Amino acid sequence: MLGVVEPDASIMDGTTRRAGAVGGLRRYRAAVSVASRVMETLPHAVVVGDGAARLAGETGLVPEDLLTTSAREIWQRGLDGQLQPGDDGKSQLRVSVAVLTADPEMAAGTVNVLPRDRAGRLASAVSTSGWAWKWPGRLGDTPMIGAGNYCDDRYGAAACTGWGELAIRAVTAHTVVCQLARGRSPRGAGRRATREVLDLDTGGQRHIMSIVVLAADGTHAGFSTKRGRTYLHWTDGESQVTQAARRRVRPAAHGPGAVW
Repeated sequence: MLGVVEPDASIMDGTTRRAGAVGGLRRYRAAVSVASRVMETLPHAVVVGDGAARLAGETGLVPEDLLTTSAREIWQRGLDGQLQPGDDGKSQLRVSVAVLTADPEMAAGTVNVLPRDRAGRLASAVSTSGWAWKWPGRLGDTPMIGAGNYCDDRYGAAACTGWGELAIRAVTAHTVVCQLARGRSPRGAGRRATREVLDLDTGGQRHIMSIVVLAADGTHAGFSTKRGRTYLHWTDGESQVTQAARRRVRPAAHGPGAVW
């Protein structure tokens, strides 16, 4: 909302279940690299704000203005007509946030990566530029292990994009892996987790969520509440990356509270 980009990222090792995450990282682009440093060099799992920026600097990353020319134009167009002068500037800012953040994917990008090596070891990583026009300091699901990212060699890995608050409330990535642990296929686990998200009360706003799932045996699947979404997968030896359709999951006809 103030024109300051605050990337978030997390990474998890499926063998040890060690994890690292950063949130509200200002002026540094490679947030997932900083998250990796948290996991590898600190006794912590999550570092935010000034502490994350300090670690980025010590890692050797170069600070820069992350509000690019194109992003600045989008940001300004959103603000035009929204931030009118008034007696209560803070109240007006809250109103504007509510109006402009109706679609968390409007001017942002989240990347999910789920690798599996020849030995069957898994990892997961998520990085995001954040939610467009968000309230300063807002954290989504990306830097929250279990919400936007979870990984366990025994069962599989999952990562999310979309409306992060929903993934936080439903602990979506961990829910997927728990479903895999119970013997569900990637299709069954992802569908169940997506429907749990759809069961949440959003105050009338659309549920926006996409999930990618990788099971311990290498099988995978993608899901979304939106039509026409895809994900990419590649296996060693293949000449090119394959684009696959995500399965669209819609609210159940029998309504909230139902069990699938």
